[in-house]
Amino acid sequence: MPEDIKSMTLEELTEEIERLGEKRFVAKQIFSWLHDKRVSSFDEMTDISKDLRRKLKNFFKIYDCTIEKKLCSVYDDTVKYLYRLHDGELIESVVMQYKYGYTICVSSQVGCKMGCKFCASGIAGFVRNLTASEILSQVYKSAADLGIRISHVVMMGVGEPLDNFDNVMRFLRLVTDEKGMNLSMRNISLSTCGVVSGINRLKEKKLQLTLSVSLHAPNDEIRSRTMPVNNKWGIDELLRACKSYAKATSRRISFEYAMIDGVNDSDECAKELACRLAGMLCHVNLIPVNSVKERDYKRSSDKRMKSFIAILEKKGITATVRRTLGSDINASCGQLRRGQTAVEREV
Repeated sequence: MPEDIKSMTLEELTEEIERLGEKRFVAKQIFSWLHDKRVSSFDEMTDISKDLRRKLKNFFKIYDCTIEKKLCSVYDDTVKYLYRLHDGELIESVVMQYKYGYTICVSSQVGCKMGCKFCASGIAGFVRNLTASEILSQVYKSAADLGIRISHVVMMGVGEPLDNFDNVMRFLRLVTDEKGMNLSMRNISLSTCGVVSGINRLKEKKLQLTLSVSLHAPNDEIRSRTMPVNNKWGIDELLRACKSYAKATSRRISFEYAMIDGVNDSDECAKELACRLAGMLCHVNLIPVNSVKERDYKRSSDKRMKSFIAILEKKGITATVRRTLGSDINASCGQLRRGQTAVEREV
């Protein structure tokens, strides 16, 4: 099977090109075609000799994705893409516009193993990890289709990024490479449902990205009911790992907290959460839980969210309510899945 050339670092590509009897500078040309000009075929590499392009076709493949469906919100400028991969599998990405520019939410797996009760991503089951090039392709293809420059990446789509650790680290290296997209690591957010082993591995990298931890509960009883991952790593162990991560990286952790009516949104929950997070370098991002047709969870009222956030702030915990984008096209947090089953407006 041909090697995935777009997932290679420049150093790896240089070694491969030298094995083919070519000069080292040729690797830089090819890398630029892949990650700066972002071509999808070797034939588009016009300053590469035809003989080398033939060799490249024999040994390597440029894995790309194609747009299966594109959906645009009538409420805002959010765009959701359903992408088909080379093996026929489907993944979703979302592009959102903010005052500071365009952000893309990318998927890291086909399906998800984690089974969070308020999330649609794992309903159809887990299929496989995405390669670095398949994660990159979501960024490249979306930017090209919309004719925009994407300045921020959030790894909050389908899948658990830390369950696909090596491919995600490779993606991060490639998307921040100065000879490619040259994205700042500080403009990347990586979300985890609480995979402690992955948080500890990520800590050793000391990357300057933003770690977002899906907490969604102040104690084990509630969290285990809604998030099966808590049965492996309880909330105390998770928060110890988070504190260690923040200390090692000097980066503030963002705790995501889906506000679910009658489940985790009481004043008592807010007080307990504030006590657990006291003294941490962190921020709490409250998310009105979004509707998933297979689940019966409902979002908390605006009044309840205001009360919750007031308690946190009184206890010294910085908190905000996340703005809902793309809800009419099932593009909001927790609504992404690898297959389209909801009724959506196609563009």
